[in-house]
Amino acid sequence: MGYVKTAMLMAAMTALFMGVGYLIGGSGGALIALVVAGAMNVISWWNSDKMVLRMNGAQYLAPGDRYGLNDMVGQLADRAGLPHPAVYLMDQPQPNAFATGRNPQNAAVAVTSGLLRNLSREEVAGVVAHELAHIRNRDTAIMTVTATFAGAISMLANFALFFGGSRERAGLLGTIALMILAPLAATLVQMAISRSREYEADRIGAEICGNPEWLASALEGLQRTVPRIDNMAAERNPATAHMFIINPLHGGKMDNLFATHPATENRVAALRAMDGGARPAASAVSPQRPRPASPRSGPWG
Repeated sequence: MGYVKTAMLMAAMTALFMGVGYLIGGSGGALIALVVAGAMNVISWWNSDKMVLRMNGAQYLAPGDRYGLNDMVGQLADRAGLPHPAVYLMDQPQPNAFATGRNPQNAAVAVTSGLLRNLSREEVAGVVAHELAHIRNRDTAIMTVTATFAGAISMLANFALFFGGSRERAGLLGTIALMILAPLAATLVQMAISRSREYEADRIGAEICGNPEWLASALEGLQRTVPRIDNMAAERNPATAHMFIINPLHGGKMDNLFATHPATENRVAALRAMDGGARPAASAVSPQRPRPASPRSGPWG
């Protein structure tokens, strides 16, 4: 079902891409946009994960890393019944994370250095489990493809400012509306995808890591810390914001309709309402070092 939804999204994005091309250059513009969109569909399916990782400055973290992060991801992936995803580290002070990949066999989990510095090992496990839930639910394909297309549509729509569009079809007012509405349409798709799936990823992530409180505590810590620290890579590539566990952008307070993520307090409340009787023993994640006294200082070296 995830592949069907992804195909439908790619078809809708292609149609929107062609509409922008038509308003900019008429039939010729629509044809060029179709060719470009076709190439983008192929590139997005096979390489969008690498593109998103590169946009956010993620560096591959080999097994046996000094943080023990690969070991943790491997343990949690085994619990989730998933192949071990590649692990990436983003040199960003803002604590955050995302998952990407077209399927579980070609997936990656990326975390920031700030996440390792600000959260305990158990809280990081909760965050990683949330991202593995996205992989198991096959959310990552549609989220990654959307990020690639949304960025491209925004860029194409902005061309209207320079080329003016086809005056007899759109006119100056239509061109200005196009510049606003085309990126907005792509953004609304991002919002719908993220908002509808985060609660489910939280629930399944809590089951994977074995303790809903780990993820609930992590979300509370992220909500306190993320707004105070800029993520410049995400600010340069806002089309990827919906992929992160917490919105990395600092756009100020907006109406809930325009939020890329559900309210954190609602997510925390849902996690804490889960049945605690389902929690397994602490072996869900085997700590390689003692848990620190402070929950905000993770043992990550």
